[in-house]
Amino acid sequence: MIPLDRIRKMLSSHRPRLIDAHGKRQAAVAVVLREASLGPELLFIERAERAGDPWSGHMAFPGGRVERLDPNPRFAAERETLEEVGIKLGEAEILGRLDDLEGRHAGRPAELVISGFVYFAPNPAPIAPSREVREALWVPVSTLLDPERYVDYAYPPAQGATFPGILVGDPERHVVWGLTYRFLECFFGIVGHPLPPRPWPKR
Repeated sequence: MIPLDRIRKMLSSHRPRLIDAHGKRQAAVAVVLREASLGPELLFIERAERAGDPWSGHMAFPGGRVERLDPNPRFAAERETLEEVGIKLGEAEILGRLDDLEGRHAGRPAELVISGFVYFAPNPAPIAPSREVREALWVPVSTLLDPERYVDYAYPPAQGATFPGILVGDPERHVVWGLTYRFLECFFGIVGHPLPPRPWPKR
């Protein structure tokens, strides 16, 4: 188990790698922690199936596009979290910022910059999913570090390619992979518990 105090300390000293988003689209996500009986937990959402959404059906952190009226990516992360799951992050503790990531499709040049902000919500409101969210899950941090949870995720449009993933619920639906997995790699690297490289430890 990684105590919340360690997470807070390590994130406070982290200097995130920021990417110049000039001329690119921007998005932002909120990595929300709460304290529970088994230690800190992270909030994930299962995105609803929606035409035109590149992350349709994926496991993700709450978040979305930075809109024209958003003053900055952090505001967008907080706005989207309130809209998607009903949690007001303006009342939460901001613990830090993760490294920016770039999103791309089929090897094309990066066209999207995604920023991640980490929060501690001491008494989060009950989850109130919007139409964009099929399900929301609080997952213990210790679960995310369990080697038994590491899987190779096959993404059908990738024509047989597999990607590193973490099983957090239903094997048919709740696998964290892709951009969200990459944010987890950054998060756990910062707090001193890096995720293992593939091949996974033998079960």
